Amino acid sequence: MIEIVIDEPFESHIDPAMLEKAAEATLHRLGAASDCDLTLVVSSDAQLQELNRQYLGIDAPTDVLSFQADELDPETGRRYLGDVIISYPRLQAQAQVGGHAASDELQLLVVHGVLPLLGHDHGAPAEKEAMWVLQSEILKQLGCAISSPPG
Repeated sequence: MIEIVIDEPFESHIDPAMLEKAAEATLHRLGAASDCDLTLVVSSDAQLQELNRQYLGIDAPTDVLSFQADELDPETGRRYLGDVIISYPRLQAQAQVGGHAASDELQLLVVHGVLPLLGHDHGAPAEKEAMWVLQSEILKQLGCAISSPPG
């Protein structure tokens, strides 16, 4: 199950079905079982800045954060992958700079956020290249107008 939480100021700008489709495409591409769960959150720059400061020691907003859990839900026995939190103001700004729709930027950030929950990283150059290729393939499959990495 994919839980979607959209902060009230952004609810009218986001299609939850599109978020779910992007996350599901990522899970499917990586062969993740259908019996796993994750949460997608669309929030504010302030929220992402606070999380970035609290967990990564970086006192600045960012476009997307992933928090890998990879644990079993004791009630359902389902694997909980973790949380992906996206800044709506940041994605709007990045879409404007990139000259594409905010919905395309949102798909990019969902895919970019879900990949680390499945063990993909972009810390080392080889890992980054592999993640970008995978990300581009998923975005192409989704019919997304962009395929480059965020920020």
